[in-house]
Amino acid sequence: MAVTQKEAILEYLQVACAITPVEALMKFGCFRLGARIHELRLQGHVIETEMTTDDAGKTYAKYRYHHTSRRQQQLSSA
Repeated sequence: MAVTQKEAILEYLQVACAITPVEALMKFGCFRLGARIHELRLQGHVIETEMTTDDAGKTYAKYRYHHTSRRQQQLSSA
């Protein structure tokens, strides 16, 4: 069975800890990284969005994966 974009992006995030839209396009052919990140968040993955500006003044999102689930965060904050 083929790995979906979402699964491939999750595996990459778990190893590399961060991904940008350009990386997602080059590595996985994913034009809609924000949508895949949203789906992963709905599954309980904790992914932080960091807005970054490059040297040319272009702003883009960088997504960072946190190795704790939302459930674990809820338990630790209770």
